[in-house]
Amino acid sequence: MISIDAADAPLPTALAEIRDEFLELEQRDRLTLLLEFANELPDLPERYQDHPDLLERVLECQSPVYMFVELDDEDIVHLHVTAPRESPTTRGFASILAQGLAGLTPEQVLAVPDDYPNTIGLTAAVSPLRLRGMSALLGRTKRQVKEKMSA
Repeated sequence: MISIDAADAPLPTALAEIRDEFLELEQRDRLTLLLEFANELPDLPERYQDHPDLLERVLECQSPVYMFVELDDEDIVHLHVTAPRESPTTRGFASILAQGLAGLTPEQVLAVPDDYPNTIGLTAAVSPLRLRGMSALLGRTKRQVKEKMSA
């Protein structure tokens, strides 16, 4: 098993760009950007739509959020998430992670700082409960990546 010290690893480019995009905005505009991300959450791939048994519920989220991580043949991580359209904040967080982790190796995903959700400038705009949901989604993603690496 590879040991990763997230404090020493650089933030993946996509996550750094997303964070910077949020931090460049005024507080009120950050929520608008979060809603834009919500609209960009990809649908589950067709191969998973009939397999809810593969999806893990993120219990820390107030909304029914389900996720699944896969590693492709080239050892690239793909995060698949479902979240209701009626929950745009949650969908936005899910989309940020799905987009920000896309194309990364397992080691790069594991090196993402656990506090990333708190670094994008939304702590004053959304409740701590919602931020905890995003942190839980990241944590579950990392756990599933570790499980798939050891399988």
